[in-house]
Amino acid sequence: MKLFIAFSLLIIFIAFQGQISCFSLNIPASPGYYQDGDFVIGGLFSLKVTFGDMRNRFGFESTTYMPDYVYADLTKHYQHMLAMVFAIENINKDPNILFNMSLGFYLFNVNFIEMKAMESSMALLSGGSPPIPNYSCRPEKSHKLVAVIGGISTGMSTQISRILSLYNVPQISYAPFDQSLGTRAQPQSPYQFPMDTAALYQGIIQLLLNFSWVWVGLVVPDDMRGERFLRDITEEMTIHGLCVAFAEKIPEFPAKDTTNRLRFTERFTLTNVVVVFGDTYSLLRLVYNIFCNIPLGNVWVTTLDWDITTLPFEQSLSYTYFGGGLSFSVYMDEILGFKDFLRSVQPGKYPRDIFIQDVWSVLFECPYSDRDFIRELSQCEQNGTLGTRALHAWDMNTSPPSYRVHTAVYAIAQALHEELSLRMEGDSLDKGAPPAPLPWKLHPFLKRSQLGRNTDEESVVNKEGRTTKLDIFNYQSLQNGTKAQVNVGEFIFESHSVQHFSLNDKLITWGEQYSKTPLAVCNPSCLLGFRKTPLEGKPFCCFDCLPCPDGEIANETDMDQCIKCPEDQYPNKERNQCLPKIMTFLSYEDTLGAVLVSLAISLSAFSALILGLFIRYRDTPIVRANNRNLSYILLVSLMLCFLCSLVFIGQPRTVTCVLRQMIFGVVFSVAVSAILAKTFIVVVAFKAIKPGSTLQMWMVTRLSNAIVCSGSLIQVCICAAWLGTYPPFPDVDMQSESEQIILWCNEGSTLAFYCVLGYLGFLAILSLLIAFLARRLPDRFNEAKTITFSMLVFCSVWISFIPAYLSSKGKTMVAVETLSILASSTGLLACIFLPKCYVILLRSGDQTRKKFFKK
Repeated sequence: MKLFIAFSLLIIFIAFQGQISCFSLNIPASPGYYQDGDFVIGGLFSLKVTFGDMRNRFGFESTTYMPDYVYADLTKHYQHMLAMVFAIENINKDPNILFNMSLGFYLFNVNFIEMKAMESSMALLSGGSPPIPNYSCRPEKSHKLVAVIGGISTGMSTQISRILSLYNVPQISYAPFDQSLGTRAQPQSPYQFPMDTAALYQGIIQLLLNFSWVWVGLVVPDDMRGERFLRDITEEMTIHGLCVAFAEKIPEFPAKDTTNRLRFTERFTLTNVVVVFGDTYSLLRLVYNIFCNIPLGNVWVTTLDWDITTLPFEQSLSYTYFGGGLSFSVYMDEILGFKDFLRSVQPGKYPRDIFIQDVWSVLFECPYSDRDFIRELSQCEQNGTLGTRALHAWDMNTSPPSYRVHTAVYAIAQALHEELSLRMEGDSLDKGAPPAPLPWKLHPFLKRSQLGRNTDEESVVNKEGRTTKLDIFNYQSLQNGTKAQVNVGEFIFESHSVQHFSLNDKLITWGEQYSKTPLAVCNPSCLLGFRKTPLEGKPFCCFDCLPCPDGEIANETDMDQCIKCPEDQYPNKERNQCLPKIMTFLSYEDTLGAVLVSLAISLSAFSALILGLFIRYRDTPIVRANNRNLSYILLVSLMLCFLCSLVFIGQPRTVTCVLRQMIFGVVFSVAVSAILAKTFIVVVAFKAIKPGSTLQMWMVTRLSNAIVCSGSLIQVCICAAWLGTYPPFPDVDMQSESEQIILWCNEGSTLAFYCVLGYLGFLAILSLLIAFLARRLPDRFNEAKTITFSMLVFCSVWISFIPAYLSSKGKTMVAVETLSILASSTGLLACIFLPKCYVILLRSGDQTRKKFFKK
């Protein structure tokens, strides 16, 4: 009996000692908000940014409690807790989900401190605060725990998973999706809400392209997630022709600030647009650095993981720095009844909520007491409503983390429903069985939900064909002075080839810094008519602008290469448009063409008058003395020389191109041959009248005719050979003149053309030599001097013609040849026949053969 009594006392003492241990360790550490139920879901949330007692409090030695120093009250995060409470209340109202069983919760605030996250995780398992590892002070709570929702960041999710995975308790992280989370949390990774990162990247790219923002800065947290974003977004930007002005890595608060303030400011002035990737806590250091400087005027492009309105500053100050920002958020269906629920939340409605009083004191700005800066909660507006609070302190719209928490609660409830359904089908749900299933039994059901886990066997990846819709919000000030996130567009992503981007630019405001859409370029755009040229050592978005070369245009801004105009077009002066070239040729309507036509007809008529005069006075000695038949031939050929110049004027055609050079060559050869014959006659005539001369005049006449015929026939043969091999033809010259298309006659065989000219030159030089030898003969009725001078004029004209002809193009080239024809013909006519006309008309009485011989 004594042994039995001693044994009983020992058992009672041990039990009592266990109770004493639980209560003695229950010092203020991580108090939670508990509501009982048949099943309990743990929740680990973050309401403050603090820095305080970071010592290990898991031991059994007594420690002095040091209150945390609060840097920032993130009151909007209280909505995450309320989303969980709202979901559990709705589930408990529906008896079909859990078969008339209820859900409870155990909520903790871990304040972004990983140590507190681990401590609170152990408190969920042990049922007490502070926790006792591997010991349960409240078995009824421990047996009811089925899953845990938390935490808000990758770091805390990892630390929570290290504890919960030891007991195989399911954990659902409501942090932004992080593919590396599974490699950190061992032996099990938490469930995550998959996010199509490709959709986010493409949405950002399309937004930048929409506003032509090609020179942007990137800001990321200094961790693996930030490194991955930098790598992926930089690659996508390069593909789409966008450049990174700078990449700033922000150390996580409260780690030591390693940012160089001067360098920080200089970087953010490089561009007007900054893309930010991260969450509110990891980028808190960035916010403080920005508020320590004057407003830099940047437009912030963010995701709603970093809510630029969730800042511990006045909303007017926040808008000054972040107004006009654009945010991407995954499209979320409205949670029915959630806004009405938020409006009904008051401290009196939830008296056991240990967090609502503190949040309420900040939201409604309760006055401080005189000691230790503690708010007087009794003076708070207890009957206030959350719907009246400013955007920086509270938002009635559901935030993405709240939506994920709400969805996570329903995922757990669905898993419980399926597990209980199996137990009911197997009749295992009897009075003796525990009502709460073991937590690890929920894993198969959670895996079938839309949640994912990143493990070696299964990776959370973006499946092809899955449509992702992103909403685009603009942080702006409304007309009534309140600040709001206004939906201004959307981006729907199915694949890289199927995506839809829409944005209502009229709804966007750009804050206090800009009155219109800001620019984000390294250099001003190259204007029309200029092309980009890269700068050595700088990104391709930085360039110089060079004018397009001749014959090329740039009809768009920022062109890499100029466009060459078609052959029948030319650039305008600005070199931004190709204009059609004008077809040009020496026409009769041109002033120069009309003058040349007038000269040709006038000189031809003058030649005809001289011919008429010679015919009228054909019996005079001066006409008869120099073989009047040769004079007639020469005058007729000169008249034809003047008229042949008309063939050179007008639009070139096949017939005119062939005739102009042939007529010119033959007619001029007749004229020069006639002059050669006249020169020969002058020499022979004076030799024939000397006593004892064997030459007879009839022989001289026949010889002169032979000279004319043979001289002309040779030229005819040259022209015939020219026509038979490579005759002239009409051609188009589009290169010589930038603004004109020249219609001209291609000579065909250049050799034949110069043979014609060379043969004429040969006849002219031969006539010049013979006339020069006969210059000392008696000067009465002697044509040697006039022929010599006429040949000098003729040769001078055509020698000058060759360089002028070769250096000219188009109508100028035709005019040069026409003028040469008219000038040389005029020289022959004037030098040879004008002195004879003067004698015939003014001194015909003195010119008798008798006086001639007497002399």
